[in-house]
Amino acid sequence: MRNFSYLLGLFVVILAFVAYDLYDKNKQLERSVHAAYTNDLSTATEKLSLLHRSVSQSLLYQDEQALTTELDNIWRISSELRKSVANLPLQDEVQTEWMRYLGRIGNSAKMAADSGDFTEWQSKMGTVSSNLNAFAEEWNVATVSFYENDGDFRKWSANKAMAIKDSPFLGASKQLKSYNETDFPLTASESDFEKKRDLEHLSDQPITKKQAIEHFKKYFPEISDAAITVTKSKDDAPYPFYHIQFIRGTRIGYADITEKGGHLLSFLMERPVAKSALSHEEILGTAKDFMKKVGYEDVVISETRENHEAWHIVFTRVYGADNALVYPDSIQLKIAKDNAEILGINAMEYVQEEKIPQQATLPINWETFFADNVQVEEVKNIYTADNTFTLRKCYEVIARINNEYQDTFRIVIDAETHKVVKNEKLK
Repeated sequence: MRNFSYLLGLFVVILAFVAYDLYDKNKQLERSVHAAYTNDLSTATEKLSLLHRSVSQSLLYQDEQALTTELDNIWRISSELRKSVANLPLQDEVQTEWMRYLGRIGNSAKMAADSGDFTEWQSKMGTVSSNLNAFAEEWNVATVSFYENDGDFRKWSANKAMAIKDSPFLGASKQLKSYNETDFPLTASESDFEKKRDLEHLSDQPITKKQAIEHFKKYFPEISDAAITVTKSKDDAPYPFYHIQFIRGTRIGYADITEKGGHLLSFLMERPVAKSALSHEEILGTAKDFMKKVGYEDVVISETRENHEAWHIVFTRVYGADNALVYPDSIQLKIAKDNAEILGINAMEYVQEEKIPQQATLPINWETFFADNVQVEEVKNIYTADNTFTLRKCYEVIARINNEYQDTFRIVIDAETHKVVKNEKLK
């Protein structure tokens, strides 16, 4: 009996040490995530002020060069701001409306700069500038209130889950919803684009929360024993999905899985990455195997790039007898160099799935289309969206000028009208 009591006491002591160690690690993770949130929130507030200033400054000019420079700044700042907003623990309603509004400002600036027609931009940006100023003031008030929760991770989580019903960010969202409707009314093609964005085409049978967890563990067996919490999107969300958050040791992250059919929309995991690196072939092999595992098999690798800790690989859907690349239906994958573990995936564009239009495809004689000193190195059949979000079949041409600099260009040409849609210098 004495031995049993001794062993029981020893077990309790060991259990207490383990529990304290886990508690301490979770607190460290919470503090790290909280620090990242506050940094992104500060960045978003700063970028919002810069965007308002740049939009206001664009109203000063009639000079084409000066205005084009300002439009480029607006497109860049809006893109950077979208990245910060995407990382914030905001209510889905706020995040959706803000991302949409920023996207429209950036796209309008880019379209005006590319076309050289500034009439529409000048006519509409006075209202946008005024609305951005009003929203910046509302956002600053909301940010101050948000910082009042500083140090309490549970309150941040509650705010994300909209348990705080009087959150000031809800007021900001209503502002943005109004601005979206008045400042950027939808065209017919944009309306179709919005329907696709909202995943209205998905007709799969709904899955339960338990099945969503099973999908998650099947897709990511190496973290199947992680501590998991699952929340469901709001009733008025653009599309229903399950948001899965997990913590396992130094690994922390989330996955979003659609309710209809259990499609993997996105995944992100943070963890330390070792300096050792696997070969490029091993990385590509793992990436292809993962695509098959999650059911995304009608894709090919269209782009690869790397940084010091990961490979970023883009998979693009292929369509038709000529295996044309449907660029708007792409998947971005991030894979760790040290052990080929999946660190991130964004499959939203792929799941949205473009409706392929009927379009004539007329051949082009490249010898007469290009100058005599131009060498066509590669031609691909692709589908890409134009400035009105209309999907068009095009030729993607890699061409080189045979001069002392050997300049190389990527030219996108409409397959029916033979209009140059895009032209960019590669080197």
